[in-house]
Amino acid sequence: MKIINQYHEILGLPENSLQIMEKAGRTCYKSEDKITSDSSKKFVGMLVRQGHHAMIEFSDIIVKFVTNRGVTHELVRHRHCSFAQESTRYVKYEGEMEFIKPVWCKDHLLGRWPEKAPIPPGASPSEQVWMTAMERAESDYKTLLENGWKAQHAREILPNSLKTEIVMKANIREWRHIFGLRCAKASHPQMVELMRPLLKEVQEKIPVVFDDLIF
Repeated sequence: MKIINQYHEILGLPENSLQIMEKAGRTCYKSEDKITSDSSKKFVGMLVRQGHHAMIEFSDIIVKFVTNRGVTHELVRHRHCSFAQESTRYVKYEGEMEFIKPVWCKDHLLGRWPEKAPIPPGASPSEQVWMTAMERAESDYKTLLENGWKAQHAREILPNSLKTEIVMKANIREWRHIFGLRCAKASHPQMVELMRPLLKEVQEKIPVVFDDLIF
């Protein structure tokens, strides 16, 4: 088995997002004649400050997350999004199975661990329990496949820590809502670690629309 960290990758983010939102917003006021080469940042900032968030729905961001299945169970609860997720019905994990390291565990768990490999030196009792459970899940899953079960049957024993990939699309207004919930201190630690780096990246790529979200 292999233990990895979760991460994100932005797949789609239009370079002219601010210009699109400005064009939409100025349609309401019929002030298109005021559009200049550098007017979009100021105008969109005004929209955000005044709560005219319907206009920021006109730009989408597409993100691929590599995380665990527990996190994706929470992500898919967001309604105004599109999702495409790795399927445990059709993906047969016959080779090396990957698991996401819990954020509260130390990095010495990362890496490849052959079957019945020794637990890393210094691992806490709880980390040892988790490692053993992941190894057992991988072994039992493969045994079920060998005994004739299909992937969609054997998946019944797969844990929340199993690595999964999910592509998620939402407009900027919905991403603001998602970040507001999922970056907050009260959110699950695994979710917070996944979402805050994404928030930081989009704050750099699209100024103004996310700048007020500080955690």
